[in-house]
Amino acid sequence: MTRALPGSLAIPGAEIRVLGEKQSSACALNEFVAGASIIVSMFSDKIDAATLDAAGPDLKGVCNFAVGYNNIDLDACRERGVAVTNTPDAVTEGTADLAWLLVLAVARKLIAGDRFVRTGEWQENGPLGMADFMGRDLTGRTLLIVGAGRIGYAVASRAKAWGMQILYTARSRHWNFELAPIAGRRVELDDGLARADVVSIHVPLTDQTHHLIDARRLALMKPTAIIVNTARGPVIDEAALVRALESNKIWGAGLDVFEREPEINPGLIDLDNVTMTPHIGSAEIRFREAMTEMVAANAMAILAGETPPNMIS
Repeated sequence: MTRALPGSLAIPGAEIRVLGEKQSSACALNEFVAGASIIVSMFSDKIDAATLDAAGPDLKGVCNFAVGYNNIDLDACRERGVAVTNTPDAVTEGTADLAWLLVLAVARKLIAGDRFVRTGEWQENGPLGMADFMGRDLTGRTLLIVGAGRIGYAVASRAKAWGMQILYTARSRHWNFELAPIAGRRVELDDGLARADVVSIHVPLTDQTHHLIDARRLALMKPTAIIVNTARGPVIDEAALVRALESNKIWGAGLDVFEREPEINPGLIDLDNVTMTPHIGSAEIRFREAMTEMVAANAMAILAGETPPNMIS
């Protein structure tokens, strides 16, 4: 087992070992998992052939404490007969909430306003003028959901409170996005980017989605548009995003994920038109506890020789 988890991870009859939060190197992880029957991994833990072999022949499963699983070598797991699970649904509401937190923070310049109050500038400068801290309105605007899965749907459903029009991209048609209450329309990505006032990213990280949003696609967006990423950092070309933000080619960005996290592109640090959070999309107590329960259920099923509830591979 790796990392301390919220709630109580109880697996009857199992010895649970916890890897320290700071012991994150591949060497430390591989040494730690030796003899394990189940590895509970975080999205930041690279589970590759070397890790699987380090665990040894008793390894039966890898239970990812996340919905995304780009950190796991699925082919290597299949070759060794190791089951892989994740925690879908439990992350949906929390991540959708954070996506909207970022949208609103960027649209209304929340971080700049907070800093203005805390540093004493407001007191020094006196009452604001009517043109100060002007934000973007959302009522009746267009939201593009890039990736029509559970989280994308939850984000779209929240947008209806602002009477927003919903566009979505997906490899196939999703009727739940097109029927009430969402009443969205499926579009090609380039078309959607050109039409959207807010873009929210919800695709998994794959070879096909790496830098899906690059310099060319950022250039398609309106200068008043906002882009938010709560999926995986490398879906957006971060260097290209910095250039677009620096030159005000788009209004702003909200980022919970980054290309090389926890490293942050230094070009983002001093920009007022980006709001950043440290990959905390699902960090609400109720949902993190639900994720822990799902991990336990998956692990217990694997140990009992049964098919786990959230089987990926």
